[in-house]
Amino acid sequence: MLVVSQGWAKVREQGQQKGEVSPFLAELLRLEEQAKQEGLGRWSKVPGAAEASIRNLPPSALGDASNFDAMGLLAKSKGVPMEALVEQVRDGSTLRIYLLPEFQFVQVFVAGIQSPQMGRRAAPETVVEPEVTVDSTNGDVPAEPRAPLTSAQRLAVSASAAETSADPFGPDAKFFTEMRVLNRDVRIVLEGVDKFSNLIGSVYYPDGESAKDLALELVENGFAKYVEWSANMMEEDAKRKLKSAELEAKKSRLRIWTNYVPPVSNSKAIHDQNFTGKVVEVVSGDCVIVADDSIPYGSPQAERRVNLSSIRCPKMGNPRRDEKPAPYAREAKEFLRTRLIGHQVNVQMEYSRKVGPVDAAGAPLGAGDRVMDFGSVFLLSSGKADNDQAPSAAAPASQQTGLNVGELVIGRGFGTVIRHRDFEERSNFYDALLAAESRAISGRKGIHSAKDPPVMHITDLTTASAKKAKDFMPFLHRSRRVPAVVEYVLSGHRFKLLIPKETCSIAFAFSGVRCPGREEPYSDEAIALMRRRIMQRDVEIEVETVDRTGTFLGSLWESKTNGAVALLEAGLAKLQTSFGSDRIPDLRVLEQAEQSAKSKKLKIWENFVEGEVVPSGANVETKQQEVLKVTVTEVLGGGKFYVQTVGDQKIASIQNQLASLNLKEAPVIGAFNPKKGDIVLCYFRADTSWYRAMVVNTPRGPVESSKDVFEVFYLDYGNQEEVPYSQLRPLDPSVSLAPGLAQLCSLAYIKIPNLEEDFGQEAAEYLSELTLSSGKEFRAMVEERDTTGGKVKGQGTGPVIAVTLVAVDAEISVNAAMLQEGLARMEKRNRWDRSARKQALDNLEMFQGEARTSRRGIWQYGDIQSDDEDTAPPRKPAGGRR
Repeated sequence: MLVVSQGWAKVREQGQQKGEVSPFLAELLRLEEQAKQEGLGRWSKVPGAAEASIRNLPPSALGDASNFDAMGLLAKSKGVPMEALVEQVRDGSTLRIYLLPEFQFVQVFVAGIQSPQMGRRAAPETVVEPEVTVDSTNGDVPAEPRAPLTSAQRLAVSASAAETSADPFGPDAKFFTEMRVLNRDVRIVLEGVDKFSNLIGSVYYPDGESAKDLALELVENGFAKYVEWSANMMEEDAKRKLKSAELEAKKSRLRIWTNYVPPVSNSKAIHDQNFTGKVVEVVSGDCVIVADDSIPYGSPQAERRVNLSSIRCPKMGNPRRDEKPAPYAREAKEFLRTRLIGHQVNVQMEYSRKVGPVDAAGAPLGAGDRVMDFGSVFLLSSGKADNDQAPSAAAPASQQTGLNVGELVIGRGFGTVIRHRDFEERSNFYDALLAAESRAISGRKGIHSAKDPPVMHITDLTTASAKKAKDFMPFLHRSRRVPAVVEYVLSGHRFKLLIPKETCSIAFAFSGVRCPGREEPYSDEAIALMRRRIMQRDVEIEVETVDRTGTFLGSLWESKTNGAVALLEAGLAKLQTSFGSDRIPDLRVLEQAEQSAKSKKLKIWENFVEGEVVPSGANVETKQQEVLKVTVTEVLGGGKFYVQTVGDQKIASIQNQLASLNLKEAPVIGAFNPKKGDIVLCYFRADTSWYRAMVVNTPRGPVESSKDVFEVFYLDYGNQEEVPYSQLRPLDPSVSLAPGLAQLCSLAYIKIPNLEEDFGQEAAEYLSELTLSSGKEFRAMVEERDTTGGKVKGQGTGPVIAVTLVAVDAEISVNAAMLQEGLARMEKRNRWDRSARKQALDNLEMFQGEARTSRRGIWQYGDIQSDDEDTAPPRKPAGGRR
């Protein structure tokens, strides 16, 4: 009766006596007549509907002749679960169903996926069914002949008339779906319609006490692929599950993905590189620098740059290229700074990506590629995260080690989640990031807000003139202490500060405290210490004055502690109070810190001897001064020479590192092309050992032969020579990158002829005889440090230390011995000389006088005139014009 009422069967009256109709037959006839009147099933008045059904065409192929209103059904039931019965499975993702309880027959495409097609069978040429007589076996009552197909219907039929074979795994996908839903009750949730008015919906079937998503099951088992256009009709959570399931199926190469070849990706997974450390710098909203606790303090590898996985924040811009920060870039950086700086974090490294520069159009240039490391950062302590979200439940509980920093940034609307391609590496907490982004979008936070972004204009006085800096002084003197934020550590004692109240950036230096300069020993350690102590922290400053370069001088406090104390206690700075100490607020505390480092002989004070008797000439001088115990490793012309500090553990450490290397294999020509200034390993034939060296000169063009000649400078000994290409090797990562251990020195207070000048060769040979050839240890009293030489570029370049050099068993200094032999002369006196220099020159005077009297060396022809460099230019007479 149900079948007849829906118009899918006819009533046969065979076997009935004429005029006799049973009550059951009468009811069937009544239902048949009702179905005819309503045009249900086979009684439909739509021309060609039966033919279309025979040819397995969807109802939408008949245009406006569809027997139901898809848009009306969608408007009525979208998003509402509906009970249904699956009548037919056309392929893995296409079902024909009855909507209950009305038994409305519709075809539904499963949302978000597409299974392999089942192909089509060839259709017979005749499309009009022949009439069936009553006498035919199982025949029906005669029906009226059907009208011929229209042109549009014949075109639709002919398009499907050709026979096509099933796609690979098509029958398997269909069987998979049939086993789960065919002739079973399911729940349908209509999601939308396509442009042909085909219904798109999600199908859920019962599995015990729970319900399973047919689309997700098909994708997980490799029987369907994810389709973006129909997935966009679904909820975000359902879309993410389908996408993740497809990615896993691709990785496992299940069924339809058996021969799948992933596209080339520039990302590579990082495994087992988790570490704990302290955040020392926030570069931008999606990049931080963390000091690894497992790496010794002061090591170049201690600070690791971590880019937050799978998120992108507004760029900070580049002031050097006049690029201004993007909207919300400052806010994103400040959000992380106030929560992370100085706090312990757990870092889970996840993947690395090779990136390169791009041109103005955004196309890659293909040169200068660099590798960026990405990971997830978890804040262990709550800090200022009182209003932040708790860790998302989307991540496994075993992996939640604190607040996910990337999730916090995205949740505040300061960034977006990157939509990765299928096989690109991504964050292990990608779903949590997407959920946080959805919350930020719905809450219209940050970059998702319709409001105008906040605007802040910062005046950068670090690039302005000294006059402009001085004009700004009254604003900093309004109050005694001014709040500031340390933006950058330029050196151990010099910083770039942001003054929020005045919206400006200034260069600031400690008053009366100086650290080693660039390329000098312990300069990197001083910078590393201050980065950990005050980098990007809230501080207070008290400005005293401005120097001639526009740098503000004064004192700085972090957490009510003078920032210079840590430097002095660690032996990484000296007090310089020659200009006057009355202006330094915490002078007593600073002096105690310096004295503590001296007594412990830390860093720059490691060779300091308090109250040591140091010979400076014929007689002696007692003074508190920096004294180094050294050996001479190389002698140059003009009184310059290289020394190594005695007992320096770095020398032995580097030698052990080099000795452990296997460097027998010759370099591959073309793969290893040393350039000028590169640090390499060089084989020294005199003692058959390998040493660190800097390339000073190279042959023209690329390397063509192992005999090509390179000129190298041995960083740790000071000698320089030409070697063939076969004696060079690239610097192994295990070898220390510390600056060269050979320090360039000169003899203080005297001038020695250069090699090309008269007695220059004799002077160099005599100096070598006194120092290098003797193999003795010397005490070098530091008189002056000259850093105007810049960086080390080869032999005789870089910072120079002027010293008084005394052998352990000698009565007079090497400086005095050179004067005594007539191979040097004293520097000119100046009326502004400090007392120590005047006394040293007085002590050396008698040795020069002895050589002059005896006509030794340069004095053999009597007095010599002063060099041009010693002759002061004539002073112009006062008054008007002559």
